Amino acid sequence: MAAYATGILTKVPDQLFIGGQWVAAESGDTIVVNDPATGAVLAEIADGTVDDGIRALDAAVDAGESWARTSARVRSEILRSAFDLLQRRRDEFALLMTLEMGKPIAESRSEVTYGGEFLRWFSEEAVRIHGRFGPTPEGNGRMIVTRRPVGPSYLITPWNFPLAMATRKLAPAIAAGCTAVIKPATLTPLTTLALVALLDEAGLPEGVVNVITTTSSSALSRALMADPRLRKISFTGSTQVGVSLLKLAADNVLNTSMELGGNAPFIVFDDADLDLAVDAAILAKFRNTGQACTAANRFLVQDGVADAFVARLTARVAEMKIGPGVDTEVTIGPLIDHNAVANSARLVRDAVDKGARLVHGGSAGEGPGAFFEPTLIDHITDDMAVSTEEIFAPIVGIRRFATEAQAVRLANDCPVGLAGYVYTESLARGQRMIDLLDTGLMGLNVGVISNAAAPFGGVKQSGLGREGGAEGIEEYLETKYTLMPEPHRE
Repeated sequence: MAAYATGILTKVPDQLFIGGQWVAAESGDTIVVNDPATGAVLAEIADGTVDDGIRALDAAVDAGESWARTSARVRSEILRSAFDLLQRRRDEFALLMTLEMGKPIAESRSEVTYGGEFLRWFSEEAVRIHGRFGPTPEGNGRMIVTRRPVGPSYLITPWNFPLAMATRKLAPAIAAGCTAVIKPATLTPLTTLALVALLDEAGLPEGVVNVITTTSSSALSRALMADPRLRKISFTGSTQVGVSLLKLAADNVLNTSMELGGNAPFIVFDDADLDLAVDAAILAKFRNTGQACTAANRFLVQDGVADAFVARLTARVAEMKIGPGVDTEVTIGPLIDHNAVANSARLVRDAVDKGARLVHGGSAGEGPGAFFEPTLIDHITDDMAVSTEEIFAPIVGIRRFATEAQAVRLANDCPVGLAGYVYTESLARGQRMIDLLDTGLMGLNVGVISNAAAPFGGVKQSGLGREGGAEGIEEYLETKYTLMPEPHRE
């Protein structure tokens, strides 16, 4: 495995991609990318400057008019070619993600499938951009409604799903006819660099997609968003950073898509199938070692089944194997870095100090890796950080409730509203929860809900807009209305 991993890393570009060329950063500085499971250095890549970012925007602007005029069929076929190339290299991309981000290799393979679906889905959506034509209600003219690309776009992706978050933004932008500058997270840039090399191989014209890796993220964002040529920003990350970007976007009235923080409730009613609920809880909480914006955060369990649910979930958590994600038997990989480990310890300590019961885990791992035990805490309350903060760690906090109304109140008493999960055998209750929960996504007796064909996004402070589904391409299109006279009849 070590030799194979070394071979994979030598294939990943270590420079910026601007105007169809791999180029060095203007400063000559580099970013060190580490393996969170071992602390080992994986690669050193270019650390782009603001001037590099402006050059990337120049390239996107220069390519913009030609790419917007390129036929939908050509855009579609390039995306489909990229999908096919990714399938042939799925093992390489899976290992690369595991090395730079830490997730278990089985989950990385699943992400290749999920991330690839955005390439395939939007290759199909590219040829389905529709308009309208018809008479005005008054009968005094004909309305023509057309769609066109919004223009040069700035795409900022997070570290937790390095492939899927890049394809979820790049694929609809390319399909719509937009050019882009993409800035991957500094902690996990290698997958994006490999993806863009793949898009180049698939035939994407020069300048359509440009990549800037940088440690000067704030300065780069300020410079690009102040440039009137930029017309779109799409960001996935924390609500705090998203709010700052929205303020910058206001100056030039940029089209914005924001996929921000979550604090997902996982509600288990007393009529739920507990075996299925526990299976779903494992997926909803511990996938990606808990580092997902859709991860179940607040487990709300009805009094009548709470003890049984805790016992069954504890037994499953105790069976989990912690270690480097390249080990196929590992189910819990490292957190992204040691700051995340320290934050996890803080959350557990805060809960226990305020009266919660530590049922399992709660400690950092030994050695150089950024490991933290899968942890279960019972009897959490509103004043604990695990109730109010996005956890992003393998920590389950359980809160008991008595009535359906109380469960809804607890679930909705939150400034964000991305995902929610409900387990009940009652069809009527399930339908009520669809209407009552303030979330953009919901799993009803399902623990994993993301799908390339479905709209992904939240309400309240979880963001603006939707990614994926038929809605995803709309984020990169503008609507134009034209009125023409009613034609004369002979």
